[in-house]
Amino acid sequence: MRVNGIVAEYNPFHNGHRYQLEESRRLTGADYTVIVMSGGFVQRGAPALADKQARAEVALRCGADLVLELPVLYACSSAEAFAAGAVALLEGLGAVTHLCFGSECGDVDALGQIAAFLLEEPEPYRMALKASLKQGLSYPNARAGAISACREAGEALPEGCGELLASPNNILGIDYIKALLRSKSSMVPVTIQRVGAGYHEGYQKSFYDGFPAPAQPASGPGQEQGPSLSSALAIRQALQQGCPLARLAGSMPGESLQILSSYTKKARLLHADDFSSLLYYKLLMEQGQGYEKYLDVSQSLSDRIARQLNGFSGYESFCGLLKTKNMTYTRISRCLLHILLGIEKAHMELGQSLGHAPYARVLGFRRQAAPLLEVIGKLSSVPPVTKLADAKKSLEADAYRLLELDIQSSALYQAMACAHTGRPPKNEFSTPLVIL
Repeated sequence: MRVNGIVAEYNPFHNGHRYQLEESRRLTGADYTVIVMSGGFVQRGAPALADKQARAEVALRCGADLVLELPVLYACSSAEAFAAGAVALLEGLGAVTHLCFGSECGDVDALGQIAAFLLEEPEPYRMALKASLKQGLSYPNARAGAISACREAGEALPEGCGELLASPNNILGIDYIKALLRSKSSMVPVTIQRVGAGYHEGYQKSFYDGFPAPAQPASGPGQEQGPSLSSALAIRQALQQGCPLARLAGSMPGESLQILSSYTKKARLLHADDFSSLLYYKLLMEQGQGYEKYLDVSQSLSDRIARQLNGFSGYESFCGLLKTKNMTYTRISRCLLHILLGIEKAHMELGQSLGHAPYARVLGFRRQAAPLLEVIGKLSSVPPVTKLADAKKSLEADAYRLLELDIQSSALYQAMACAHTGRPPKNEFSTPLVIL
């Protein structure tokens, strides 16, 4: 049995995601596809647009067979921790044969070379990185510069390795391969070159408002035209600026558009600024004691947050206020989210001590995937969580402590999603699995 593993956020699910699902299945000849998906909060340090159940249903209707939740501890962490948690979960299932991911370069060998080099971290690289960081460069820029310098000094690295590290999906791909190498996993990495709009290519009003989406290649060189491959960022920005869902029909599969449309009738689509008041309250209450206990928050950032708190006017604007030359907006956003959700350094230490994957929270599956579920049931070393009410009895105490982070973050997400709708928030303990 061949089984693909894909790590995703589907925020929201668009044509590029369907392309990746179909292309990865074609390249590997897989019988089934397992998705490890972020829950209510995502890696850039923000809430997902729609809740995890809605996004899991879209994934299942568009080709996935099983959807598991990536614990929030990893889902809103750095690329390295995000990848480590996801790979450990897929590896623990015992049935996944291929790890498939998108990348800007589409060259798994080049990404693998860089991953092996970064895993080893030879002394010349460490010295070059340290020197770049001392110059005040952000970590991503310092790392790209250090690895380019090492190639120029004769290291066996691919041409343009520094440029490869400037693209977000390449970076994640490298971290996936690092995690595979570190754990000596038998999963085979497979990358699908990203097509269409770039990851950071945002919303252009003229593109959506009153004009049909331009056709772009969607299914490989044999097909001349296909659906628009807009970025998730562009879709989120369009919705945030009031673009009607109907005008995004060219950018998302029909299943995604239909489920998202149905979702908006009972809950709100969320953006970072929806959590501004909650974040401000949390920061205000802990201003005197500082924030250094939270994951990724340094002493200097903690002090800067406390000093700048009087200038707080919103989640996103506060990230911009705290941004410096050596600390990116996204990293600050993640740090603030860790504070909001109560994710501490001690939680990550606990997660690492438990092998990154102390449980597998099932969000949904297809009934046709029964043979896959049977194999996972026999081979998995990770305890499954299908009924949340039973988890406290079935999991070790430390594992349940991490699961509580997921439960609490989901409760917060649902409260905001249902705010001003007149509807009570979903109860995490009574929300059923998505079964098709």
